[in-house]
Amino acid sequence: MKRVLKLFVLVMLASLLLSACGGAQEAQTTSDGPFKVAVVMPSAVNDLAFSQSMFEALTQIKNEMGAENFDFVYSDNMFVVDDAAAAIRDYASQGYNLIIAHGSQYGASLKEIAPDFPKTSFAWGTAGDTFDIPNIFAYEAYSQEGGYVNGVMAAALSQSGTIGVVGPIEVGDAKLYVDGFIAGAKATKPDITVNVNYIGSFSDVALASEAAQTHAGAGADVLTGSAQMVVGAIGVAEERGILWFGTQADQSSLAPSIVVASQVYDWTVVVDDMIALIKEGTLGGKAYVVTLENEGLLIVFNDGYDLSADVKTLAENTIAGLKDGSIKTGVGE
Repeated sequence: MKRVLKLFVLVMLASLLLSACGGAQEAQTTSDGPFKVAVVMPSAVNDLAFSQSMFEALTQIKNEMGAENFDFVYSDNMFVVDDAAAAIRDYASQGYNLIIAHGSQYGASLKEIAPDFPKTSFAWGTAGDTFDIPNIFAYEAYSQEGGYVNGVMAAALSQSGTIGVVGPIEVGDAKLYVDGFIAGAKATKPDITVNVNYIGSFSDVALASEAAQTHAGAGADVLTGSAQMVVGAIGVAEERGILWFGTQADQSSLAPSIVVASQVYDWTVVVDDMIALIKEGTLGGKAYVVTLENEGLLIVFNDGYDLSADVKTLAENTIAGLKDGSIKTGVGE
């Protein structure tokens, strides 16, 4: 009888221990502590492009919510996808509420990792596919809209009739931006020449510089480009006195005298909604798009550049037209 009683007590203790462990795991994701986000990014947080746009959004959210309610960590310069995947899995094992894989190259990794952590939310972009996995969000930018506005201004300001574009790889929001830029320039001056050079890299600053020199040699007096490698192209533009239009982040600090305007990604529109849904118990399954209309895309004029009133008005009217639908980019529609 004593042996039976002893066995019963041991079973009950084991049951209580398991229950306690399960309760601790649940508390990790639903406690009253700060909402915790981890983000993995392909380039530096100060790249004045794609990675910085997400870093600034999360910083803004932290400032608005307060450190006691929101906190985030990041791994930047994750060029190697396998390294990024390891970081994503490590963050998931630590119990973060939301893990953002900020790069379209991370999609396959997220598709593999997310099912292993069903109580953790994941997000990735720029992309529109959640893979029908209930704890994955996706987000993308209709960057063709800001590209169109920049193209309109570029054509209006060009004196030579030739514009150059330094593209990274012909995919995603980079391609949308370039296509929108061309459409805006052609809509403003149908006979304008827009030369495009995709260098095949998001990060090769030297190649971007070479492409910019080539465009300058072909007579371009306005340049634009996308991704973190554009710092090389902007350097050439400043050296040659060529106007520049930026995208993803405000690039005016790099060359205040020649940057006219930048399309800026404001991911707070997306992340704020994700946080609200996660707190309500929805861990994924939604795809987002940032646009001029929802102000996830913004056109930021450089105060250091003396933009003529008529060109600025043209840009503002174009923005209004894209918002209300009276103007169409013709890209992705």
